Amino acid sequence: MSLADAIAVMQAWGYTSDASPMGNFGPLEQVRAQFRKADACAGRVDVVAYFVDSIGLTCVVVDARTGPQVTLEGIRLVGRKPSELAHEISAHLEELGKAIEITPEGELSSPEWGMVPRAQRAGDVLLTRAVFGRPNSWANTMFDCIPADEWVGHRVVGSFG
Repeated sequence: MSLADAIAVMQAWGYTSDASPMGNFGPLEQVRAQFRKADACAGRVDVVAYFVDSIGLTCVVVDARTGPQVTLEGIRLVGRKPSELAHEISAHLEELGKAIEITPEGELSSPEWGMVPRAQRAGDVLLTRAVFGRPNSWANTMFDCIPADEWVGHRVVGSFG
């Protein structure tokens, strides 16, 4: 999906957008598009999408507090206690006989899903945000296609707000 396609789809669902270049990943230009509901307060970001030159959409991040609800194989991913989501993911994958992957941050997922649950601070509690990635010719794994600002910008340890 191209940036223009993503903006058109999100506008159809009532979101406004703001896209800005992030610099290059090697020879390829990266762009970050931030989406928020049209009636949302300024500064709020509900969904962030990352694009790379001719590859197109490579990563989507759904905010734990304000993002739309997303389900995967019937599991609600956004705005949950991380331990509850991990328990449901584990039970679901075990029931289906699928591989369970432990992410670098200790969360559970499946290598087949292209999704990493991440904890996000919401006041005094942690809630889950969904991070989707699409490995491709420049990013061999799910973790390679998630931009550094997602890994660094949303750390739970030592972050405030």
